[in-house]
Amino acid sequence: MQYKGFTLDKFQIDAINSIENGNSVVVSAATGTGKTLIADYMIDKFLREHKRIIYTSPIKALSNQKYKEFKESFGEEAVGLLTGDVTINHGGQILIMTTEIYRNMLVTKDELVEQLSYIVFDEIHFINDYERGTVWEEAIIFSPEHVRFLCLSATIPNAKEFAEWIESIKKHKVDVVKYGERAVPLKHFLYDIQLGITTIPELRKSIELDRYPDYYKAMKQKKRHDVREERKIPNHIDLINELKSKDKLPCMFFVFSRRKCEELAEQLYRKNDFTTREQKEDIVDYISKSIPPELRRMESVQFMKKILPKGIGVHHAGILPALKEIVETLFGRGLISVLYATETFAVGINMPARTVCFHSLEKYDGMNFRFLNSKEYFQLAGRAGRRGIDKEGLAIALVERKTFDANKVEEFTSKDTDPIISQFKLSYNTVINLMDKHTKDEQEVILKSSFDYYLKKKGGHQIRIMATYNHMVERLKKMGYISKENKVTEKGRFATHIYSNELLITELFCSPLYKKFTDLEMTIIIASIVYEERLMDKFKNGDKKTYFHIVDTLSENAYAEKKLNFRNVARMNKMVTMWFEGGQFADLMDCTSIDEGDIIRIFRQIIDLYRQILRATTDHELTDKVEKCIKKIQRDIIKVEF
Repeated sequence: MQYKGFTLDKFQIDAINSIENGNSVVVSAATGTGKTLIADYMIDKFLREHKRIIYTSPIKALSNQKYKEFKESFGEEAVGLLTGDVTINHGGQILIMTTEIYRNMLVTKDELVEQLSYIVFDEIHFINDYERGTVWEEAIIFSPEHVRFLCLSATIPNAKEFAEWIESIKKHKVDVVKYGERAVPLKHFLYDIQLGITTIPELRKSIELDRYPDYYKAMKQKKRHDVREERKIPNHIDLINELKSKDKLPCMFFVFSRRKCEELAEQLYRKNDFTTREQKEDIVDYISKSIPPELRRMESVQFMKKILPKGIGVHHAGILPALKEIVETLFGRGLISVLYATETFAVGINMPARTVCFHSLEKYDGMNFRFLNSKEYFQLAGRAGRRGIDKEGLAIALVERKTFDANKVEEFTSKDTDPIISQFKLSYNTVINLMDKHTKDEQEVILKSSFDYYLKKKGGHQIRIMATYNHMVERLKKMGYISKENKVTEKGRFATHIYSNELLITELFCSPLYKKFTDLEMTIIIASIVYEERLMDKFKNGDKKTYFHIVDTLSENAYAEKKLNFRNVARMNKMVTMWFEGGQFADLMDCTSIDEGDIIRIFRQIIDLYRQILRATTDHELTDKVEKCIKKIQRDIIKVEF
């Protein structure tokens, strides 16, 4: 079977046959094997039948990328993009959005969903995500019975069990299609200070020999005075030089720290140059055309302008969106030989390299340092090997002998064994929407539809989902969101449109309390709610009168006073004030240590939350106030993102 000039593999044909038969499909196939061709075929089919399709992704960056791709493939009129702060062509036949947006449309029973035929869940294994996994489960649970799913992931060890769960709650056939072979074979190596590029068995043997030093070894060691070698810490530049000599570039070098990405890139910049004079001119010309003059003095822009002409790049969430796009474009054109990136670069972005390197096989997960799990490792390692170019892809991890755990590393680098698990957690938003739009019997059926409930029931474990639900309902009654007659109140209906911090936002804005704040103070409060605190972030202090007025006013609402983080109010004060009052984006760097990309993200989240409030309220005074605030925050954001 031919499609778009490709001869389709059997797994692609099997998935397409399932779609033609009106079934849902779970596709578990290695990176680079052509899973997206299945989605393209399905979209083609339903476009011709004048039916609506939704394509969801786990992150906004991937949504934006898919929007560009689909516009080229299917035409601009057919494609729409919905994010929290941007809406383009809402009536498009193909709508691209994050999974959160789709879930929110479902729980509020958006009319658009009734016209939906098929939905693509890209990177479905994100259902494992501790913070956001519930969104994926609810997106499946709340989808209408006529909707079919195409679930895509590189590997799902328990794909059959996952499909059986969907079948059990949706009452239609769900096929499983698996394909384990990679288009480009992947080989796994380590990089050791003594052995260079090596394997786990070779390094294990060498470490064992080190425990029994003989005379020859002792004499040999005396000749070595390299401090790094004594500490057994390998160097990224040594590895890159070895890869260059063996013609194994370009490489993606994954580093689990933004700052470390930049430090390593700076170190490599001082030692290496990977581009010709013509390539340098091409890179400099492209950067000059892409960056507005008023932003060229920013440190991050200066840093990129310095390293990129040498074929070295950096990519992480703290970089301005358009700087990331410049890096992606140059990498795609083969003008970057070494790209230092955090793991977000591997989520859905189809940009493979000859080699993938790991600065470490351990990461900080917000609580402690731990080894990668197999799914995380293969998500990144899977980017090695370019189809039709490379005979094999290489995944190479720097390791330190002192802390090297051969058995553990072998366990998660040999095969992706991590199954899809449930992270289902009830939110107050879900509870209120269930009370508002479903009968008591329907509520129980929906609550017992989670993957968590299915797995526990299958394992014979006791489940207390109804007890948790009833407890949350009682609390909502006490707070006035649900009446004694189990009806959702006006306050409760407001909360149905707020998708995080729903009770705090409702307490603040579904009451006259908001009238006591200026537009600026209200925006500082919103910023303090959306800001995700990190230990090392630093901010200059803002106006004390503004801060204390917010604190004193919030003391009038016990819940808001208890739940709002006043340290974050102090942190956001100066930065938000400066932007709100017309300051230049580059000047914001003087009042905070957080990255430009993080500032953009905060502003985008403020706009998103304000728009949720607009949908939630019937108060015209609040609507006017919020719309003014959105304009103040939104000004020049597009220019900053260039």
